[in-house]
Amino acid sequence: MGVLEHRFTADRLLVIIPDRLSDLVRKGEVTERYYNPGELFREVHILMTNNDRPDPAAVQKMVGGARLALHNLPGGRALFFPTFGWQPRLMRWWARGAVRLAASVQPQLIRCHGALLNAFAASRIKARLGVPYLVSMHINPDVDVRGRARDHLLKRLVTQAQQRIEREGLLNADLVMPVYRPIVPYLRRMGVERFEVCYNTLNPSHLRKKDDYRLHAPVRVVSVGRQFREKNPDNLVRAVARLNGVHLTLIGDGVYHDHLQRVAAECGVAERVRFLRAVPNDELCRMLPDFDIFATHSEYFEIAKSVLEPLLTGLPVVINRRHGDPVPELTPDICMLVENSVDGYASALRRLIEDHNLREGLGRAAFAHARRHWSPEVTEAKFVAIYQSVLAGNGGKQEPRERM
Repeated sequence: MGVLEHRFTADRLLVIIPDRLSDLVRKGEVTERYYNPGELFREVHILMTNNDRPDPAAVQKMVGGARLALHNLPGGRALFFPTFGWQPRLMRWWARGAVRLAASVQPQLIRCHGALLNAFAASRIKARLGVPYLVSMHINPDVDVRGRARDHLLKRLVTQAQQRIEREGLLNADLVMPVYRPIVPYLRRMGVERFEVCYNTLNPSHLRKKDDYRLHAPVRVVSVGRQFREKNPDNLVRAVARLNGVHLTLIGDGVYHDHLQRVAAECGVAERVRFLRAVPNDELCRMLPDFDIFATHSEYFEIAKSVLEPLLTGLPVVINRRHGDPVPELTPDICMLVENSVDGYASALRRLIEDHNLREGLGRAAFAHARRHWSPEVTEAKFVAIYQSVLAGNGGKQEPRERM
């Protein structure tokens, strides 16, 4: 991969994350060089704002050949009441732990994933030590966090209070990197001017192109995603029940898992629906081209990794039109958009099964588009270029950017 020509051109990177790395390891979501694109850094320190203690060996490939060090600075909702709803001035005592770590490590750059306590900690490090930082945004909080907390008083209070922390972490960043275009309206509302859409880096070694579009017998349909209300694929299960000679593989887990198994049994297709709670990402990427069609449901204002991967493989994709504004990246050129109904999914699957040219044309168009915009080589090289720009002292001088 070309980006590895830049290997080890800088010394130390500090990555601050809210995630529990043990969960990513358990689910097999460990992407090569994810926390050290292009292996730019000789040494990567990952600071988790929780008490997680992952096995460093299981995380190592996420930083490539760099030396890895793991640290903890527990935060989360335990700080909510003592700081009167994460008041930034009252949060500074907590952030001192991050400042002390940075003073000891002396990173040249900080990368944050998300804009909560981790980005606030980075803003305090920058204020005290002058270290530049980047923030990647993986969700539109206005739509998919605050917008979904309206019926729950405590969640509504917490998510509204989060905005104070979000704003400080975002406005002081050298660059904010939304991972898809639906996040841009939120950044504009927050007053963020320095941002650039940077799609998430996908599996660089195991994604492969689908070359053969002849249907299997039975037809193989796959759906990947967490199983809860906003991503409930029960209409897809019911649609498969209407189609003879079609098998569905559902990969994912969640509170709706048992519900979906009951739906399959009630529809009389339990033997035609296979349930896999988790598949390691390397294995999933290798197996995707062996399916005929990918289909899913999501009301989130996003283009999820689970959808990016089949598009990049060249699978024909069926996905619902969400309630609210459409996702800009999901166009009829690269996927088949349907109503979230049994009729909608059944009609789309039937069309793709019966029309070989439509099925192959949609898959090849998706592959070509995905290769241009979010292939692992393209996205990793983009992160490398941004990191190098900031390291060269240009991060704070950039003009507002919104390039695709």
